Amino acid sequence: MPERGRARSLVEAHVYLDVVASGGSARSSVAETPDGWLVRAGGVEVLVPYEAEQEARRSRATFGTGVSELLDPGQWVLVGATYASRALEGGLFYTADPSADPARFHTVVADWTYAADAVGEALKFLPDGAGELPPEAFWTQLGRSARDAEPGRFTRAKLESDLAFYRQSLADFRQLHTEDA
Repeated sequence: MPERGRARSLVEAHVYLDVVASGGSARSSVAETPDGWLVRAGGVEVLVPYEAEQEARRSRATFGTGVSELLDPGQWVLVGATYASRALEGGLFYTADPSADPARFHTVVADWTYAADAVGEALKFLPDGAGELPPEAFWTQLGRSARDAEPGRFTRAKLESDLAFYRQSLADFRQLHTEDA
């Protein structure tokens, strides 16, 4: 029987598969069930209840409302950094020649948006008034390894700084290139 989790949105389900499943979301399949969408890849199944996806769309929460049960804050920070790296690279290529691939503008915007939203997900794990994420918030080996390697990366100040940087980078990219798109 495959491992099964519960996602708050289809986007969260696909990000989770990219982190944990062989082949990631590129090899995923989606099936409708009475309870929601069942997303499968590499021996992993994720259920996305219809109500959860509807709530995510209504609230414009990319990864869903509430706190993730699939990804811990260490994984979210790594996901955010991955999207930011993709946005930086894509932005450089787009800036060099906006006419080469007009769709790249939207890809860069999406990557900066996902980077910011992923850090926002990590921030959801911070207890009120806490200056850093508590060790018990990290339940995966990947998340714990990220925290052990760079504990300063998981403070409120650093997470808020990263969030502000990603949002500002998105705003700057849009301001510089909206007319090109």
